[in-house]
Amino acid sequence: MTVQITIIGMGQIGTSIGLALAEHTTMVYRVGHDKEIAAANLAKKMGALDRVDINIPHAVEDAGLVILAVPLDEMRDTLKAVAQDIRPDVVVVDMAPVKESVLAWAHELLPAHAHYIGLVPVINPEYLQTHDSGAEAAHADLFRKGLLAIVPARGVPSEAIKLATDLGHLLGAEHLFIDPAELDSMMTATHLLPQLMAAVLLNMTVERPGWREARMLTGRPFAAATGPAVSFDPSGAIAEAALGLREHVLRNLDNLIEHLHDLRADIDKRDVTSLTRYLEDARQGYERWLQERKAANWGAAEMASKSEMPSVQDFFGRMVGMRRRKRDPEARK
Repeated sequence: MTVQITIIGMGQIGTSIGLALAEHTTMVYRVGHDKEIAAANLAKKMGALDRVDINIPHAVEDAGLVILAVPLDEMRDTLKAVAQDIRPDVVVVDMAPVKESVLAWAHELLPAHAHYIGLVPVINPEYLQTHDSGAEAAHADLFRKGLLAIVPARGVPSEAIKLATDLGHLLGAEHLFIDPAELDSMMTATHLLPQLMAAVLLNMTVERPGWREARMLTGRPFAAATGPAVSFDPSGAIAEAALGLREHVLRNLDNLIEHLHDLRADIDKRDVTSLTRYLEDARQGYERWLQERKAANWGAAEMASKSEMPSVQDFFGRMVGMRRRKRDPEARK
């Protein structure tokens, strides 16, 4: 018996999930939807989908698992679009980089018989320094040696949570349970702040006198520092995240401004010792982080992943079991 997984949003994340599940097509039927039909068709051509559906209600009505891989500024409308047609006991997961706002939307919009779990995928370190996006940038191993942060809504049954952890294992990722407020604080510093800093640098540079000549001299430092402003997330999604995480963002910006003041003071005083130490601390911090990231040396996440590795049959069997709960009212009591 096959079970249906529906993926809404066929960008890099959604298409990579479809590709990672490609070897299990005897047990899973992959349906995909994207507001840009060309993106969904490309994902199918790449082998990430078994069927493209241009109609969201039709795409989700038979799904046991619905994966929302859309930008944050489209998430609320997407939750609203799937809410009326999902079946009882369906598990709905999202891949947005922030969670408190999405948890609130899910509570507001999804029916009581649906089980919402927030997920944040952390990708394979082999792809850390690429700025590609869209279905063209998808890889079957995008999540291998990565991490899946899991934020279940209150009251979600253990079978649904186990389904989410099993999905992470099938994708090649470890899992980490985390509080939504703590997650949002961390993602503000590590995901959103680099995007905002990149936007500041770009706007400051391209609007200055002399940019016409200076642009010819831009190299790897400029490309590396400004790439996050135009990669990964649309501008609307970044703005939605910044306003939704306003308090977290303001604290991080204040901290950044303090560091910039210290940096300016060292340069103003010509304090080469302090400036060199500051830059060397940054270099060593980067090298430690990159080494640990490539080794998938997660610490707390390693503790979370000590549960027995599920088999493919366990994962799809759990989905079938939840579907039978829908059909057997006595089993739901």
